[in-house]
Amino acid sequence: LDLAPEKTLNHVELANDYGVSRNPIIIALTRLDAEKWVVRHGSHYVVSPLTVERMREITEIRSIIEVQAVIWSMNRMSRQGHQALNTLKNEIEHLDKGVGNKQLVEFDLRFHQVLYQETHNSQLVELLENMLCHYMRFWLAGPTKIDRRPFFAQTMEIIRAIEEKDEVRLRSACMEHIKVSMDEIMGIPKPFNPKSNPVEEGSDC
Repeated sequence: LDLAPEKTLNHVELANDYGVSRNPIIIALTRLDAEKWVVRHGSHYVVSPLTVERMREITEIRSIIEVQAVIWSMNRMSRQGHQALNTLKNEIEHLDKGVGNKQLVEFDLRFHQVLYQETHNSQLVELLENMLCHYMRFWLAGPTKIDRRPFFAQTMEIIRAIEEKDEVRLRSACMEHIKVSMDEIMGIPKPFNPKSNPVEEGSDC
């Protein structure tokens, strides 16, 4: 997620950076091309561009697959999974208000990875992580600083629903989480409700 969209990838530079020959670089780029991370332009590759249409398509798929995956995760969650979510919840509650976009996105990635892994379905994990990482590119490419409070509001609601094993609440929170993500990428911010704030107003966190 460190390479900017449409950045040209030079085989020789990449080989030098990683201390390998050009052959493994070409193999890696071929795989990345198949996974839509890069696009071939003649004899070279560029990092795939970000398009709203692609995000719309991914969002439609997420709204079906991810919601069901999170319900499976709730029903199959191990003790380690609950501990990982509790750790993340505590870390989010005590986030410094100066934390940057990349760290916020990394927290969100960790949160989703815990949920995906707890489905205990390796094929599903691979599919969902790939889609989520394309979302992460949009978050990181934007010039606006992410507000940590509304950004994690649905995250905390999802964790609470899992703790209470409330499937109806969980389904609703997941759908809202996906919708808000897409709205903010599209520049349609959701009004923030202080009641859902995981960090109290006036806190130093």
